[in-house]
Amino acid sequence: MSSSSSLAARTLLSPAATPVPRRSVRPARCSGSGGAAAVETAAAGAKVCTVSNRGDSLPICRVLNGMWQTSGGWGRIDRDAAVDAMLAYADAGLSTFDMADHYGPAEDLYGLFINRVRRERPPELLQEIKGLTKWVPPPVKMTRSYVEDNINRSRKRMDVSALDMLQFHWWDYANPGYLDALKHITDLKEEGKIKTVALTNFDTDTLQIILENGIPIVSNQVQHSIVDMRPQRRMAELCQLTGVKLITYGTVMGGLLSEKFLDTNVSIPFAGPPLNTPSLQKYKRMVDAWGGWSLFQALLQTLKKVSVKHGVSISTVAVRYILNQTSVAGSMVGVRLGLSEHIKDTNAIFSLELDEEDMNSITEASNKGRNLMDIIGDCGDEYRA
Repeated sequence: MSSSSSLAARTLLSPAATPVPRRSVRPARCSGSGGAAAVETAAAGAKVCTVSNRGDSLPICRVLNGMWQTSGGWGRIDRDAAVDAMLAYADAGLSTFDMADHYGPAEDLYGLFINRVRRERPPELLQEIKGLTKWVPPPVKMTRSYVEDNINRSRKRMDVSALDMLQFHWWDYANPGYLDALKHITDLKEEGKIKTVALTNFDTDTLQIILENGIPIVSNQVQHSIVDMRPQRRMAELCQLTGVKLITYGTVMGGLLSEKFLDTNVSIPFAGPPLNTPSLQKYKRMVDAWGGWSLFQALLQTLKKVSVKHGVSISTVAVRYILNQTSVAGSMVGVRLGLSEHIKDTNAIFSLELDEEDMNSITEASNKGRNLMDIIGDCGDEYRA
């Protein structure tokens, strides 16, 4: 990454709309064997995608419940209310949960939740539910015992014999220890402690190195939204060639891609909704890098026109657009468990079909901003400046 890109990356880390009728949408169950590959067209309306590599495969719901919001900064999480909320999402057909070892109590909440499912729900629902976690280790020597101890800790917290998916993150590519870690993780998969091996926030070149070393990666979780189209620049091409899928986060930009921020000016104190969560603050910096608030308002106006046409929300359109992109298996929608819920809007994503006019108008609005590849670098480079 260039020096200007490094500077940009460091900086990045550092009136009511007219009501419209909503579609009546039945809960879309994310069940079934999943098939051999992702269905990536809006017309197909796929609710499940199977991510796979060699003999490893895992069917996941194409809209995942993201649990970063349990880590603090979004409001106090009540344990019992959070588990109740997880059950409500699962009962509504939204049965894939994404978490990490460092997302506060996320893994522990999943353990409580899955035990309630075992006791209180039919076996068919238990089969549908998937818990995806991440491991984000410090840059220490990746010995077999160190890796295994950390994986066992997540298994214990989540109360599962095998992790459905382990998504691995590494801070410094100059340190080749990531290959040692991934080889140990693959061995643990072969021993039945992990079902599928995946990555999070890896760039295209390093993903290729990992695949060339025989690691059976099924997916790479990356930031991807209408504002941040970097995964479609290089990563998606490699994914098409290798079968690796993308799981996306930041797809509704912490809520910025919503009616709440349409026709607002957040630069004037108290004039607009407060940017009072870590995700809103993070993605506002992305907006600034992409083109600024005025251009973002033009994008929201485009999304509003599409949303009114289909009787859905702006956020629903934003997620559907990314699900239609090359190699995208699923997109994350963050859940503030016990504090708020958006089950109806989320389930509307599955039945929404964006036509060619819709897709072209959104792409045109997106392309008016800067290419973030030129400013930040490839996927995940914002974490390695």
